[in-house]
Amino acid sequence: MVEVTGYVEHITFRNEENGYTVFSVAEGKKLHMCVGMIQTIEEGEYVTVSGEETVHNIYGKQIKVSHYEIKVPEDKESILRYLGSGAIKGLGMRTAERIVKLFGEDTLRIIDEEPERLEEVRGISLKKAMDISAQMEEKKELRESMLYLQKFQISNALAVKIYNEYGHKMYEILEKNPYRLAEDIDGVGFRIADDIAKQLGVGEDSEYRLRAGILYGLQCAGMNGHVYYPMEKLTKETLRLLRLPDRDLRECYQDLALEKKIVIKNWEGEDLVYLSNFYYAELDVANRLIQLNFKQDIDEQAVTRTVKDLEEENKIALDDLQRQAVFEAAKSGILVITGGPGTGKTTTIHTLLRFFEMQNMEILLAAPTGRAAKRMSEATGYEASTIHRLLEYSGGPEEDSDTTRDIGAFERNNENPLETDVVIIDEMSMVDIFLMRSLLHAITFGTRLILVGDVDQLPSVSPGNVLKDIIGSNQFSVVALNKIFRQAGESEIVTNAHLINKGEPVVITNKKDFLFVRRDDPVRVANVIALLVKDKLPDYVDADWREIQVLSVTKIGPLGTQNLNKTLQEELNPPEPGKNEKEHGDFVFREGDKVMQIKNNYQAVWEKKSRGRVYEEGLGVFNGDMGRITKINTLMEMLEVEFDDDRHVIYSFKDLDELELAYAVTVHKSQGSEYPAVVMPMLSGPPMLMNRNVLYTAVTRAKKCVVMVGHQETIQTMINNAGEHRRYSGLLRQIQGAAEVEE
Repeated sequence: MVEVTGYVEHITFRNEENGYTVFSVAEGKKLHMCVGMIQTIEEGEYVTVSGEETVHNIYGKQIKVSHYEIKVPEDKESILRYLGSGAIKGLGMRTAERIVKLFGEDTLRIIDEEPERLEEVRGISLKKAMDISAQMEEKKELRESMLYLQKFQISNALAVKIYNEYGHKMYEILEKNPYRLAEDIDGVGFRIADDIAKQLGVGEDSEYRLRAGILYGLQCAGMNGHVYYPMEKLTKETLRLLRLPDRDLRECYQDLALEKKIVIKNWEGEDLVYLSNFYYAELDVANRLIQLNFKQDIDEQAVTRTVKDLEEENKIALDDLQRQAVFEAAKSGILVITGGPGTGKTTTIHTLLRFFEMQNMEILLAAPTGRAAKRMSEATGYEASTIHRLLEYSGGPEEDSDTTRDIGAFERNNENPLETDVVIIDEMSMVDIFLMRSLLHAITFGTRLILVGDVDQLPSVSPGNVLKDIIGSNQFSVVALNKIFRQAGESEIVTNAHLINKGEPVVITNKKDFLFVRRDDPVRVANVIALLVKDKLPDYVDADWREIQVLSVTKIGPLGTQNLNKTLQEELNPPEPGKNEKEHGDFVFREGDKVMQIKNNYQAVWEKKSRGRVYEEGLGVFNGDMGRITKINTLMEMLEVEFDDDRHVIYSFKDLDELELAYAVTVHKSQGSEYPAVVMPMLSGPPMLMNRNVLYTAVTRAKKCVVMVGHQETIQTMINNAGEHRRYSGLLRQIQGAAEVEE
């Protein structure tokens, strides 16, 4: 540990978001390079910094600052150096010299208590004098608030957010209701606010704490996919979280409802609790679906002739359900097409595209993720985009970056709808209630909306059960394809996927594309998986090892993604001289690593490059996007990722919680993706996740080969476990209610 006292000579770099600063401190004639999270420091200030002295392989000796203190300048030289440093906008060295010459060591008191006297200095008006004083006061307030918030172990970056949000009212708000931090400021969750509240002496049974606990419980439910939560269960969860004995929280619920933070609905005698934005999103989706669901008369003979011509043109033979899909699309505002692998969804979409083209209709195609959109383009031969890109995401206002995004964040909306006749959305099982709302706001009456997906796959990661609820409402045209076509039927992947879905045993011959390797303990399973990905499968499926995906049902445990990623990283991307890396939590990010974005970041800036030149820019990186770390800069504390669709994104080290190693990912995170080969451990796991739905989703992610390693009995155990984790979603009832009103 070293300590240095001197003047801030120069600020080389500052990240305004997190306060990461590279600066030099002059101690006499010696210059010290320093790095650290210091939001408020300015050139010319007199400081004491302490921290560990390290040696950077490029930049040499530097102090990694763990503590700093800004000292008030007292002598004339220090005051002059500070005022003339540029820290005060509009005040240069010459003016600073005149101020200090006139007021000497009393300068700072004059600026603070008698700023009007600065008019005595040549070149300073009363307005400028007041501006200088105001700037000094603002910096003083910010520093004082930093010191105050540091008592609660709040980072500089978060402290600045709090100060910017509340200003001088910060102290009053914290003293009265520190739980407001969790509601108002991104990055402050319930647990941080609760810890601050305890330090401030807020009682464990405070009304503010109880209400904050309810809201936090609903937020947790949303992260688990629920749109609402039963009040009885929510009360138990809240009291467990707060470590309080049983008590009646109905008054808290009523207060939150009056403040319009929650909505309480009683259905079939049970009280259900929504966060307000969740409820109105669901209601909005239901109403808009009913409004868009027009029916019109068609010339059935003409459609029959057109379908026959298309079959001859494309040299295909549609089955009765595929032909029905064309008829329903011709006469319906909304059509749902669902079906498992090999049942002809792609052929049906392609036929619909040609049918609408022959009617001179404009068509737009989209899917929830970049990988799914790319696959849709390759399968149909028509350009497809992500839904975010289709709606022209603008990075506009949002309420919460994960689950409550504002419709205003999209350029395409009620006032600027999509200019098209037909919209086709693939992989609909991935679409959550909020993205569905934004999509429907951009579609006008008369536009056909065709939703395609496999209803038996896992639902969206974010809140909602949109596809299943739309189908279950019985208010829309639904075509469920069920015939396995001959070519697809030759695939053991397709055959076994349908057997899994029916609850029947899979057939494993180890001769084609569904393979099994028996191993009895987790270490041997992990080693076999690494060997398969690195050496055996790339040639077998004619793909790079980076395209082969390991899937696990869980993140934790011996064969969870966390442990598998460490094993696979060591085998596939080991440390090497000159290969930069960054420790983060319990693992290491290394240049060349395969990574995944694990939360929606609508503000992230991306660039597409060619030969070093940027040819396209945009906003937004989304949950499930996969890429490769191309660069790590430890001095600037930044990391660059190149995503699969050639988007390059820079992350500061403070944002690394948005990334995970992705040599192995959970089945849930693989939704919407397709890989040349999927490798899956098969020993044991949480019973709730070891179910038929998860296994079916995993198997249907593979295009050329599935390999399972472990116990074959585990496969049958998952098939037998038909129970799904219940997802609380009211869209089905909301649709039925909207339909009754429409009648």
